[in-house]
Amino acid sequence: MAAALSKPFWPDHSPHFVTIRHAVRSMARQQGAGLAGGVVIGLSGGADSLALVAGACAEAFGPKGSLAGKNVHAVVVDHQLQEGSAEVAELAANIARGMGATAQVVAVDIVSDSPHGPEYEARIARHRVLREITRSRGAALLLAHTLDDQAETVLLRLARGGGPQALSAIRAELIWSDGTRILRPLLGVRRADTQLCCEELGLKVWHDPHNYDEHYARVRVRQTILPLLERELGPGVAENLAKTASIAAVDNDFLDARAESALATLLGEGEASASAALPVRGVAELDDAIAVRVLARWLRRAGGEPSSKQIDMVMALVHRYHGQGEVPVTRARGDAAQAQPARGRLVVARKDGTLQLGTAERNSDA
Repeated sequence: MAAALSKPFWPDHSPHFVTIRHAVRSMARQQGAGLAGGVVIGLSGGADSLALVAGACAEAFGPKGSLAGKNVHAVVVDHQLQEGSAEVAELAANIARGMGATAQVVAVDIVSDSPHGPEYEARIARHRVLREITRSRGAALLLAHTLDDQAETVLLRLARGGGPQALSAIRAELIWSDGTRILRPLLGVRRADTQLCCEELGLKVWHDPHNYDEHYARVRVRQTILPLLERELGPGVAENLAKTASIAAVDNDFLDARAESALATLLGEGEASASAALPVRGVAELDDAIAVRVLARWLRRAGGEPSSKQIDMVMALVHRYHGQGEVPVTRARGDAAQAQPARGRLVVARKDGTLQLGTAERNSDA
């Protein structure tokens, strides 16, 4: 902790704060020694992340909390996309310090003319900063996604089409490719609880104008679609969507484990090359549910970020081959692309009984 507080910062009667604290406590007890390096919290200044900092600081207060003796460090990434963002970031950091956390503000430069848009670039930059700081401290990274975020994500992915992988949505716990452990203690907590928690504690919440801009599909889901479903279908829609994600995640984990084993078998023991070919017969003998995951993993190892349509086209090279040409595969972008820098467009072709990876002159990804 930044400094030992002489007394608790929360009022005696604060039921919504207690809900947040219990969620953090449950996570901390499950992780046990895994949190020996403390926690880093991604802080925006919004209600969700402020409430998460409050819950973590409370659990680090005194000798009996589940995070007792652990450092709670808040990181505010200033994307510099809005006027006054530096002041907003510093205010959030100061609020965190007032609850006993250590805190820092990191300003990042965003590529303004990126074809992927500023929001995408901001997310990539934010994740990079949070990963670097978390790794440097040997900590776990806590993010403040709520049950409402989970429900919105499930709806968006349903609308775009997807199986268990898509419906698994936001995970309560995962490890990023660089080893960073991500924990989301509030994934079972409603957004209303984080907002009321901040009111109980008298915290000054920043309201991101992007969260009210209906140009974004997520905002339309939040403000229009989910309330409509609740009115027409009755209460509990958000909770049931989140439950769907949990059920799908269990199925997806099982299929992923099978696919990882199958890919290792197809590539052969000790095969380290990201460009290794896959035997067509071996892929064809797999159940489709496993085969599509094997192909996706194989392509990601080579620096691809395949869409479901592209996976279907590669599957056609296996099951419905009639001499068709190469299948173009979208390159990974952002942090995921670092291991395999792009050297032209990634393509898959069938040759000599194998699926082979190659590159072609860059025009546009499919």
